[in-house]
Formats: sequence, structure tokens, C-alpha cells
Amino acid sequence: MFDVHAFGESALAFLVAFVAAGVFTVVFKIVYQAVTPYDEAKLIREGNVAAAIALGGAVVGYVLPLASALSHTVSLMEFAAWALLAGVIQIAAFTLVRFTVLKDLIDRIEKAELAAGVYLASISLAVGLLNAACMTS
Repeated sequence: MFDVHAFGESALAFLVAFVAAGVFTVVFKIVYQAVTPYDEAKLIREGNVAAAIALGGAVVGYVLPLASALSHTVSLMEFAAWALLAGVIQIAAFTLVRFTVLKDLIDRIEKAELAAGVYLASISLAVGLLNAACMTS
């Protein structure tokens, strides 16, 4: 038999978690774009596919551990802590790539070089997957 009361409680918990995850994602995107030395919004509006791929990879790489945290945490505060950590790790990964592996990353993204965008997105996704896996215990 369908328990309307239990469904209502679960639906409320779902809404709180979904809204919190959405807010954390938007905040991450804003902070990430502030940290990168190029203007993703402008570049994407101009049709720069490399910038779109790089930013998209960073956002998906951030959301992967959020999904894991939602599955493994029991409170909003615990989820918030994991969300903060996931964001810091994604930004650290960008910084590491920028200053060690692809020192000309900014120029390459601004010149719409797909290889740089795909590489950065791949690193972001790999970091996000590892981050998510580490949050399971």
C-alpha cells in the first residue's frame, strides 16, 4: 500500500537535497570562473568550444562527488563539508594543470584549442570520479 505520509517526508528530503546540490553547483561554477584567469562566459558566447568543454568538465567533475556525498551523508552539514572539499579539490586540479602540465593553458583556451579544453575536462572528470569514490567510506 502507498504510504502518502512517508512519501511526503521523502519528497521533502529529496527537495532539500536537490536544492542544496543545485546551490552548491552554482556557487562552485561562480568560484571556478572567478579563479580561472580567462572569462569563460565571454569565450563561450563567442563560440569558443575549448572553453565550453573545459568548464563543462569542471562542473561535471564537481557534481560527481556531490552525487556520492548525497548517497553517503546523513545531514546537510556533512553534505556541505563534502561539497566544499570537492570544490577545493577541483580548483586545485585546475591550478596544478595550469602551473605544471600545461603552462600555456590560458593562451590555448583563449585561442580555442580543443586539445587543451578536452585535456582539462578529462582531468576534471578523472579527479571528480576519484573524489566521488573516496567519499564512499
